[in-house]
Amino acid sequence: MTPSRWLLLGAVVFTFVAWASAFVVIRGVGPHLDGGPLALGRLLVGTAALGVAALVARQWVWPSRREWRQLAIYGVAWFGAYNVALNTAEQTLDAGTAAMIVGIGPILIALGAGVFLGEGIPKWLAIGAAVAFVGVILIGVGTSLAQGTSRPIDVVGAVLALVAAITYAIGVIAQKPVVRRIPAIQATFIGCAIGLVVCVPFAGPMVDQLAVAPPSAWWGTVYLGIVPTALAFTTWAYALKRMPAGQLGIASYVAPPLATVMGFVAFHEVPHPLALAGGVICLLGVAVSRRRPRVALPV
Repeated sequence: MTPSRWLLLGAVVFTFVAWASAFVVIRGVGPHLDGGPLALGRLLVGTAALGVAALVARQWVWPSRREWRQLAIYGVAWFGAYNVALNTAEQTLDAGTAAMIVGIGPILIALGAGVFLGEGIPKWLAIGAAVAFVGVILIGVGTSLAQGTSRPIDVVGAVLALVAAITYAIGVIAQKPVVRRIPAIQATFIGCAIGLVVCVPFAGPMVDQLAVAPPSAWWGTVYLGIVPTALAFTTWAYALKRMPAGQLGIASYVAPPLATVMGFVAFHEVPHPLALAGGVICLLGVAVSRRRPRVALPV
């Protein structure tokens, strides 16, 4: 494998490991910060880190009017709406149910990229998406059984989780055309800054809650801003420039099993057997989505 392919693989692996770790950190910070204030704190740190990186990189390409519109959609949808919706949804939904609903996102990305970006929907991509989604459902059911969750699904929380899945897909589809010309760090910085503006109304509650939060909540917010946001969103943009959006979206199904393992290490939670089976099926779905049709050799 060429060095560029190794670099692409490293970017993909780092992105999903960092995003999986975010679930664990958010769980630790959640009791001290509500969904909106946590999103704002994370984006404050992320925007500052990305701004420094953009200055050091000195690779600024002025976006066209069309690219500014796409960046605005990307920033509002993924950095702003997604973070607030998901954080707030998990205030009333258990993690398993939230994972099942948000797990619709990569399928929406694959379908949206096929329709709006002209990537098409190859047979193996569709099959892999369906297989991986079954794995996400099993992870959610297993997590709910392990927690002994018997209460009905909160309607508002379910709607917010669905909003998170939809805005995640919208953000990726809007971002893909931009990173073809705009450097990854610059695109991520602009998107994060736009999301920060969207979350400014949560500034008052964020200040009040951080004033009484323990140091662990502060450090958790800083970590979320630097690693899963500034670094991982940049490596995601780097990979998205070099891979079809649908294929990269389906690859994100490796995050739930990674988060399950990290949750066990951090909180000593023993995953339910169904959750473990779901993780294996997620990885199988990703492998299936990577298959390519055989090309007959000329006689």
